[in-house]
Amino acid sequence: RQQHRVQHGPCSYTFILPEVNHCQPLNDLKVSNTFQRDSPQASTDEQKLESLESAMENNTQWLQKLENFIQENVRSGMEEMKRTAVHTQTAAMLEMGTNLLTQSAEQTRKLTNVETQVLNQTSRLEIQVLEYSLLTNRLEKHILQQTQEISRLGDKNSFLEQRLSALEARYGKELQELESEKEQLQKLVERQSQTVSQLQAEVGSSMHNSTLMQRQQAMLMNTVQQLLATVNNCKEISSVASGDLLTFRDCAEILQSGVTDSGVYTIRLPNSTQTVKVFCDMKTGGGGWTVLQHRRNGSVDFHRGWRDYKMGFGELSGEHWLGNDIIHKLTTSKDYSLHILLKDREGNEAFSNYDRFYINGEENNYSLYTENYSGTAGRMSSLAHSGTQFSTKDRDNDRCTCRCAQLASGGWWFEACGPSNLNGIYYSSSTSTMRYNDIKWYYWKGSKLMAAMTTMMVRPTNF
Repeated sequence: RQQHRVQHGPCSYTFILPEVNHCQPLNDLKVSNTFQRDSPQASTDEQKLESLESAMENNTQWLQKLENFIQENVRSGMEEMKRTAVHTQTAAMLEMGTNLLTQSAEQTRKLTNVETQVLNQTSRLEIQVLEYSLLTNRLEKHILQQTQEISRLGDKNSFLEQRLSALEARYGKELQELESEKEQLQKLVERQSQTVSQLQAEVGSSMHNSTLMQRQQAMLMNTVQQLLATVNNCKEISSVASGDLLTFRDCAEILQSGVTDSGVYTIRLPNSTQTVKVFCDMKTGGGGWTVLQHRRNGSVDFHRGWRDYKMGFGELSGEHWLGNDIIHKLTTSKDYSLHILLKDREGNEAFSNYDRFYINGEENNYSLYTENYSGTAGRMSSLAHSGTQFSTKDRDNDRCTCRCAQLASGGWWFEACGPSNLNGIYYSSSTSTMRYNDIKWYYWKGSKLMAAMTTMMVRPTNF
């Protein structure tokens, strides 16, 4: 058998054909062109030839069928290959399209997220801008009100200064007139005394006129008594006038002079010619208190800078801070005690008292000194320890890495922000949320103190 292989594309076809090249004829077989019908050998050859022809026809038919089968298989194979190629290309295109759609969807989702974030950020910025605008408007209104209030207080202060100058001039003039009258009365008394002496001498020399002289003497004595009473009245008037010329060093001396009404008075700072106005509390604990700080309604902004706390601000009859320079000069002139009054929104009251209190000068940043705490506003003092320096929003002297005056608001003796701050934000009664920057006195009400009133005042220790 001989094998023949045909390769058509990816398909391989193998054919097995009969072998005729190596077939040897018999020795006694002789091929002749002579047609011998009658010979048995000739008939045998014819049969062989016929069988060969039949075999060739069969082989030819078989080859035709095989060729047809091969063509059909090749055609179906080609069509299958084409379909496979088309399917493969289609699948590849679909896969590429799917990948592109997936990537496009992912990019669209990312763009949507970015757009959403941008819109949210834009909305937040718009809200913040609106809030800043509202805050700016409120601050402008508040500044305008404060400017108007300062202008009004300036006008009132000018008027009061003019009135004080007029009163001082009038009292000075009256004092000079009283001094002049006093001198005239003294001269008159001297003359009357001389007259009395002469009359007594005349009485001694002329006893017969004793009755008349006694009457004259009685009249003269009455006149002298009247003159002495007038002189005493002049002395009292002179002492009152001198008291009106601002010789008091604090509210305790004003109380000792006979004044018992609380109000605004003028004092002269010790060892100085400077006069300042202060509010005197003549009722609490026997009176005589010089008020350093007072808050009751939040009408005055206490979140101020170093200079304001140095010079003082506010209205003496209402909310105010007396001024660190004045407090220093007053409390270092002699021993003073400090009294702090507190009141919450429910009407509960408490106090803290210090037997000794003073603050140093600006060169030491108005550092604090206290001694011997007692009171009902906590079992221990909420005020900072001695040596603590004063801090404001523009001058940080605390012992914290943060800026306590900015964080807790106001000016105060902050250590590491500390348990007290009577100059924090005064929140109205409608506010119920606890805030870190409000008025604080920790050891009385902890962080839940909603203060309605605070007062700091001093009085001589030996009062």
